[in-house]
Amino acid sequence: MALIITDECINCDVCEPECPNNAISQGDEIYIIDPDKCTECVGHFDTPQCREVCPVDCIPEDPNRVESQDQLMVKFVKLTAK
Repeated sequence: MALIITDECINCDVCEPECPNNAISQGDEIYIIDPDKCTECVGHFDTPQCREVCPVDCIPEDPNRVESQDQLMVKFVKLTAK
């Protein structure tokens, strides 16, 4: 499933450059994750890199975007196709 950034985000700027899919961007108030680009780093890394660097642990799974590992891999392939 795609990840989301909660309102506990402190806008520390560390997650955005870590996302290999460029799914994270600055929103009106806090950083946001584009669910169509978020693969939870499947295809790139073993764990979501944004979660690895987040100092406040504000990046949970989005319960409204449930996706299996296979679906995330399909999304990865689509995003990285040339």
